[in-house]
Amino acid sequence: MLVKALIALVTVAAGIGAALLLYYILNLIAERLPGGWEDRIKPYLLILPAFLAIVVYLIYPTVLTFINSFKDNFSRNWVGFANYRSLFESSSFVKGTLFNTLLWILIVPAVCVILGLLVATLADRLSPQGEKTAKTIIFLPMAVALVGSAVIWHFIYDSEPAGSTQIGLLNGIRSIFHQGPVAWLNTSTFHLNSVLLMVILIWGQVGFSMVLLSAAVKGVPTDTLEAARMDGASERQIFARVVIPQIRGTIITVFVTVTIGVLKVFDVVYVTTDGNFNTDVLGNQFWTQISTFFNYGAASAIVVIMMAALIPIMWYQVRHFRAEEAA
Repeated sequence: MLVKALIALVTVAAGIGAALLLYYILNLIAERLPGGWEDRIKPYLLILPAFLAIVVYLIYPTVLTFINSFKDNFSRNWVGFANYRSLFESSSFVKGTLFNTLLWILIVPAVCVILGLLVATLADRLSPQGEKTAKTIIFLPMAVALVGSAVIWHFIYDSEPAGSTQIGLLNGIRSIFHQGPVAWLNTSTFHLNSVLLMVILIWGQVGFSMVLLSAAVKGVPTDTLEAARMDGASERQIFARVVIPQIRGTIITVFVTVTIGVLKVFDVVYVTTDGNFNTDVLGNQFWTQISTFFNYGAASAIVVIMMAALIPIMWYQVRHFRAEEAA
């Protein structure tokens, strides 16, 4: 443990030192330029490392992934749209993976925003100490990695054969009332297992939503609230017609951020069901294609589908920010 800690410290120190040295050298280069060229060139030199990092770690992989989606399993020969055609002709992909991903997109962000706003509003009515305690408890799951959250909830959903000791919390409670165990994660009930997996991500993301929405709620001018109360508005009307419109920008930001996280979800599904029992999503299917079937073409096509789904979301987010800045 001590060795790992030392390695981490050395790595951090080396990284910071290398960055400082790089910017020191770039600054020296700028200072040696003749005339007024220093002021003209220096800003570009200072942003050059960040720009190169974006090109190397973001733009280049994106372009390469797009190209590979039109190639065969090992990215050698061109196959055109065969990878996309194979995916969309597969009923398990369309009715399973894509449909489940759509369910995640429709349910998780909306529930996270609603619960986050509910907690933020109710906690604001508590005493200062009570508010801190409540928010700390709600935020704690954010400190747990999604893999850890999935492991925790896997024990909650665990099911042992009838007559065995139930170590899963839900089935343990059922056994107290002499009820048989339920195989929660491989149930045949319509997408119930997918909803149970969504609960894990919601549990981890409500704290994030709460923090941003709580700050927005506290930012609503008290004069506006008092004016509404003097006009005879009820607390429910104030919340719906005064608070919500004024924090609309934050609500959209939280919704979009959680949606992006949902599109990338992989850990929760992989740790709990590995996509079995009709719980697969795009992120896990990508991993299956690249690690199990070694099909880099299909994996690249899945990533392109995910990027295509993200484009309208990001476009709406940018459009919303510009509209707010212009207001």
